[in-house]
Amino acid sequence: MKKSDREIMEILEAFDATGVAHSAAPLCKADPKTVRRYALARDLGRPVSEPAGRPKMIDPFLDKIEEWVDRSEGKVRADIVHERLAVMGFTGNERTTRRAAATAKARWRAGHRRTYRPWITEPGLWLQWDWGCGPPVPGPDGTPRPTLLFCAQRAPRGCDGAGVSACTACQRRLGTPPVPHAKSENVRPARRLTIEAMMQL
Repeated sequence: MKKSDREIMEILEAFDATGVAHSAAPLCKADPKTVRRYALARDLGRPVSEPAGRPKMIDPFLDKIEEWVDRSEGKVRADIVHERLAVMGFTGNERTTRRAAATAKARWRAGHRRTYRPWITEPGLWLQWDWGCGPPVPGPDGTPRPTLLFCAQRAPRGCDGAGVSACTACQRRLGTPPVPHAKSENVRPARRLTIEAMMQL
């Protein structure tokens, strides 16, 4: 039965007070072997609340599994790994190999994830724009029709075809020097359009 943090602290306090596991056991109402195990784990610098790891049959082959995973960029199949290990003398079952291969692949993926760096721009060099749904307005025949709102602002952080004319009109209305680039604030990859291309339209 797993001990609570409070019980573990009482065991360690009793051991510190007596210095002997047999003397500390009655004080904390624990078995002397339990007292000795927690005291040894603390002295070795291991977490006392975690179960002790037992040696496994596959431990001598873990370096080779990690080598195969690294060489295949995480794509090697567990059944192939098991066949190779069997030739090398591994006598465990395939389930053990699958577990070890999955752990090695997860470790490999964690070390080869794509990193995302913040986008840092120079202030005033980007115009940020986006579309939004507006209120319904009466159409030519008097029936309500949906509208789209175009919003743009000069942003310190950084057009597609439909937005080119709106971007051009927005640049003129701002009355300030045009920015070199425009960026759509969209979930899709932003399409960047230079000011020279906008002015040619």
